[in-house]
Amino acid sequence: MTFHVRLVSTPDRTDSLLEALDSDPGVSSLVVLPGAARRPGGDAVQFDVRPGSANAVFRQLRSFTGGHREAVAVEYVDAALGEPPEPPSRHFVMQRDQAPVWELVEARIRSDAVYAPSFYALLATAGLIGAVGILTNSQILIVGAMVVGPEYNAIMGVALGLDKRARRPVLRGLLALLAGFTAAVVLTLLFGLAIRWSGHTPRLYSAGIRPVSDLINNPNLFSVVVAVLAGIVGVVSLTEARASALIGVFISVTTIPAAADIGLSLAYSSWGEARGSAFQLLLNVVLLIAVGAAALRLQRIIWRAREQPGRPPG
Repeated sequence: MTFHVRLVSTPDRTDSLLEALDSDPGVSSLVVLPGAARRPGGDAVQFDVRPGSANAVFRQLRSFTGGHREAVAVEYVDAALGEPPEPPSRHFVMQRDQAPVWELVEARIRSDAVYAPSFYALLATAGLIGAVGILTNSQILIVGAMVVGPEYNAIMGVALGLDKRARRPVLRGLLALLAGFTAAVVLTLLFGLAIRWSGHTPRLYSAGIRPVSDLINNPNLFSVVVAVLAGIVGVVSLTEARASALIGVFISVTTIPAAADIGLSLAYSSWGEARGSAFQLLLNVVLLIAVGAAALRLQRIIWRAREQPGRPPG
């Protein structure tokens, strides 16, 4: 796999940029189109870079821009005909010996941590799906609600902000989580009141036979274990760009179901269950944020220690 990079350089800085790129052996297919770029105007530059050189190259690009906000577009190239093979790993079992491309990991987290109206709509809708799953004791619907909910994007946005010691993304993410979960709780409360008033409450739920709800509103040691493991897997899947593993994280943490159970429990005056679900929600969110920030920092430390001598740290 290689990365194809595109950017626009002002003419007075193009020569220094080319000199820096030429000096890195991981850069290939370097193309410059003088004066071809529009909005912003300048020289169009594109090249390919191998994963082992990506961190160093992106650091050069960041220092090259000098604080300017020129966009650097990066595309994944899964395979290239005639591409030379990667140098053999120093370890027999460990087949991959390059650090994650941290600039891309952080860009991916920031791009996902955007709190548009759709974020809150999806969170509220996921809460309603979870409420139906709780009322009907349907674990399938609970899993569906977990997949629909976008809260993990905000959680990782907060975790990255803590890791980078950036206050603004932390506050934005926490406020988005608070507003989103509040909307989910309020909607499920109204939904629960409507179902209760209409007399369509499922018989088992009315009789207190609530196996799905009981799993949600009784946090215990295993809730902590799952949340910690999910936080670790979530960060690793982001740094390694493993979408399938990330989906597994979505369906393993009890956030949306807990918010839905809070609303339903309030609607049916089950105060103890509402309190347990609130604690479950708080427990999962706090652990996911803490583990996410710690795992990001730990991965940086591990990969920095594994860097080859003489190479800048990732």
